[in-house]
Parts: sequence; C-alpha cells; structure tokens
Amino acid sequence: MKLIQVFDPPMCCSTGVCGPDIDPTLPRFAGWLAELERSGVKVERYNLAHQPLAFVQNPAVKSLLDTDGMTALPALFLDGRLALKGAYPTAEQSAAWLNEIASPSATTP
Repeated sequence: MKLIQVFDPPMCCSTGVCGPDIDPTLPRFAGWLAELERSGVKVERYNLAHQPLAFVQNPAVKSLLDTDGMTALPALFLDGRLALKGAYPTAEQSAAWLNEIASPSATTP
C-alpha cells in the first residue's frame, strides 16, 4: 500500500474553510487526499498547530524545518521520500500524482 504523509503549517483546520480568508487550494487538496484514500492509498496528515510532536519525531521533517524553517511547509512525502515542499500540489500535479500513485501497478498487495 502506498503512503502519503502531509505535514501542514499551523492552521486551524485541514480544509482551511474555518478562517476569514479561505484559500481555495486547501479544500481542493483535501478532496484530492480523499480521492487517494478511496483508491487505497494510506494518507497521514499532520498539522503543526495540533500535532507538533509528529514534526519533531520525523527526522526528515525535523531536518527540513531546521534547514528551511516554516517555508518548507507544507511538506509532502510519498513512501517516506520528499515529493514536494513549500507548496501544495497544483491541480495538474494532483491529477498526475493520482494516476501514478493510485494506479493498480503502483500499489503493492
């Protein structure tokens, strides 16, 4: 099973719809993650404001924060490898990743 881990910057919630300025990227990204889960991909998502221990216990994330600071967030890892940092994937990237990550040949039994 494929694993995608998302380490979000501090925010009130993962969808971003609870604040005064709604970033349309966040609900789209949350929908994309839900699609991945429906396709059999394991998704783990961590918010620095709510789960800071997950950030310091992951050596790769801790190293990113030590090197790049908060500009490294969000950080997306695919099967333990850094796939993207400092931004959420664009709609085009998300579509390509969905095809790649969730394809039957990409998942292991």
